[in-house]
Amino acid sequence: MNGNNPYAGAPGVVEAGQPSADVSLSEEQERALRRAIAGIVTRTESYLPEGYVVGSELSHGQNGVEATVAVNPPAGHPVSAGFTPDPEELEAGLDDTERDEVARGLAASAAVQVMNAVGDDLTPTGR
Repeated sequence: MNGNNPYAGAPGVVEAGQPSADVSLSEEQERALRRAIAGIVTRTESYLPEGYVVGSELSHGQNGVEATVAVNPPAGHPVSAGFTPDPEELEAGLDDTERDEVARGLAASAAVQVMNAVGDDLTPTGR
């Protein structure tokens, strides 16, 4: 009976026969988003030493355009940050402080992943 219930289904999923709430971006908005994501990647790389791989992806999901920035540390699990921007937010431009906050958070999370993977068993080489 779940399919006959108007409350059935996962939250955020459009019901059958209803128009999608998918937000599409203009070409200029998409270029602005790509530039903003590239800036986050560059800032994240600037906080990390060599050996960390930083990348980004722009995809079209169920709720519109989704941007993801990910860091693959040399040891430990990858970390990522993703968001779905509003078109109005893109026209005004993503805030530099928000971009820097995301970059610092990703860099810190990637460093913690390495620390967790390596553990406390390392002997310092110098004092």
